[in-house]
Amino acid sequence: MNVIAQTEVTRETYYGISSVEKVLFYFLAAVAILVFLFGVYARFARYAEGDDDPFPRVDDLASRVVAASKIVLTNEKQFNRDLYGGLMHAFIFWGFLSLFIATSILAFDEYAYGLVFDASFWHGDFYLAYQFMVDAMGLLFVVGLGMAMYRRYWVQNERLWGRHTSLEDTAFVWILFLLGLGGFALEGIRIYATGMPEFEVVSFVGYGLAMGLGALESMGMSESLATSMHWWAWWSHSLLAFFFIAWIPYAKPFHMLSSFANVVTRDEKTGKRLPGVPADLDATNAESIDDFTWKEILDQDACTKCGRCSSVCPAKASDRPLDPRNVILDLKSYRESLNAGGEERPIIADGGTSVIDAETMESCMACMACMDACPVEIEHLQSFTRLNRQLVDQGDVDSNMQDVFQNVMQNGNTFGDSPRNRADWADELEFDLVDARDEEVEYLWYVGDYPSYDERNKRVARSLATILEAADVSFGILFEDEKYDGNDIRRIGEEFLYLELAGHHVESFEACDFEKLICTDPHSYNTFENEYPEVDFAEFADDPMMPFEYDEYWNQRGEIEVLHWTQAVEELVQDGKLALSGTELDYTVTYHDPCHLGRYNDEYEAPRELIRATGCDLQEMPRNRADSFCCGGGGGGLWMDFDEEPKPSEERLREALEDTDAGAGVEKFVVACPMCMTMYEDGRKTGGFEEDIEIVDVAELLVEAIGERETAGLE
Repeated sequence: MNVIAQTEVTRETYYGISSVEKVLFYFLAAVAILVFLFGVYARFARYAEGDDDPFPRVDDLASRVVAASKIVLTNEKQFNRDLYGGLMHAFIFWGFLSLFIATSILAFDEYAYGLVFDASFWHGDFYLAYQFMVDAMGLLFVVGLGMAMYRRYWVQNERLWGRHTSLEDTAFVWILFLLGLGGFALEGIRIYATGMPEFEVVSFVGYGLAMGLGALESMGMSESLATSMHWWAWWSHSLLAFFFIAWIPYAKPFHMLSSFANVVTRDEKTGKRLPGVPADLDATNAESIDDFTWKEILDQDACTKCGRCSSVCPAKASDRPLDPRNVILDLKSYRESLNAGGEERPIIADGGTSVIDAETMESCMACMACMDACPVEIEHLQSFTRLNRQLVDQGDVDSNMQDVFQNVMQNGNTFGDSPRNRADWADELEFDLVDARDEEVEYLWYVGDYPSYDERNKRVARSLATILEAADVSFGILFEDEKYDGNDIRRIGEEFLYLELAGHHVESFEACDFEKLICTDPHSYNTFENEYPEVDFAEFADDPMMPFEYDEYWNQRGEIEVLHWTQAVEELVQDGKLALSGTELDYTVTYHDPCHLGRYNDEYEAPRELIRATGCDLQEMPRNRADSFCCGGGGGGLWMDFDEEPKPSEERLREALEDTDAGAGVEKFVVACPMCMTMYEDGRKTGGFEEDIEIVDVAELLVEAIGERETAGLE
């Protein structure tokens, strides 16, 4: 055997293994593959038991697979906010994939090409290139695993540990590490045992190990001993590999398959739109684990426990009892316990023995930071909304939220104020507002609850009205026909009240003659743009409980352009309809990206362009754009009281004053959302920042820049 290895540029695949042992090897390989296939089948069979998903998940499958492959192969999500983690995962992924491809090539050469042509292409230059690449990628694989072990066990990165951390996590990384090291050890022993052929230098890691064995000759190392060692190493490595293959579908390694499937079946609009509910009142949301859709079950299996969602969650950072990872994994653990004959429990309830506690879900701000950070595209908000709807069904809702629901049902707004007072905010303007119900307008302006009733946000509404008037555009409002948009109560779980509001508004919109719908609040913008067009109003129009007769889809093809006001005004500035050239406001400011404008709808630049147009010096906070830190007001946080330290708004203001390049030189904290305005004004007081920074809306900067503060009633 040694002569062949030294004179021909190749090697014997089963060096030192007898014919009987090869048969045993094939048998064990077949068993491992069968166990693997059965496990994969059983896993995917479970998804078929889940409810149908309301959104298309496998349409245009080829394009989905291509797009998912790009995401997975580039590791782009792993590099998001974490260079070390990105490199670590890329090394492991590409190393593992390369070794798998290399094994497949070897199998093809021996069992396909060899049988057909009675020859081998695994020699000469191909062999040399093959061996070099295997060593290079195998080294990356081992280095990546070393980085993972360093982060997990030496640094003990906090987000990698939690109540769902288990022995399987340790076994997963150690088995891969031992497979990587074992492969190199096996190679080094073989090279030494076959007389150190010069061409094997291309296997630079294995050759280096072989040289190390040569240095031990004075201690009794010899080619015959190495041959014996090779036998033991070969079988140890093979048995560990077979165990790993068979183990994949039954533990954490399954994420290698489920994660890819999860990326393939993701919804591009996830979070910004939510699944509807059937008109059938007998339908349940989360009474049992069987209510979850197959995609939500796949989400649970795809979770790798990496903790990225936990590390960016503002609720967790504020010590609220929410950890997005734990919610997903708690549901998975409960499902698996039932499969093993465990006792059924309530999925969610206010205290007791439920799988998820009501307070956990009440803590969610619906900011989508968890989903943005997740490298495997888990759609947390879909499952969270299902849980919230179950809370509403059960009546286990925070008392403050019950008051909000009551206010909306009785008066059409979250304040409980009279609908007749909805446009009173405009009384201090020096011009009259047009009633869009009576006159044709270019812009139908949905003002929103807080700009209509909250004293601080009324100033923002007057500023925006003045800006639109100064641009000499035709705009009008709905006056008392405007109600609360419903975006946040939907995320809290009050779906039927949301449907009532949506039906009322689309009927009001249809009765008006306008070209564009603009919104003060990003929350309103999101629900009008992404959710109202999804509602099948015909399914509910005949329900006597629903106060509308509209029986079509609204704006499903996007005939009506829906805009956040910053997008509309940026267009006016670009078109020269709002003169800002030469304007100079001598302020150093920072800007906070609202979740519903930024992460939800990818609009980051329009507000910034308007701020720069005023002449302000815009200083970015470290967490900006998609990485923005929620104000704490979303998902009902605006209306609920939490025992939290620090408040998300306080942490964000601290960041503005301490972590930006301008530091304490930041004079104004600029927002583009009424909820953000409310939360940050509160945080400025509770955090002791009243003397340090001022909270302003982009509209207030603009109205000052055009010299119309008095017209807006702000003097």
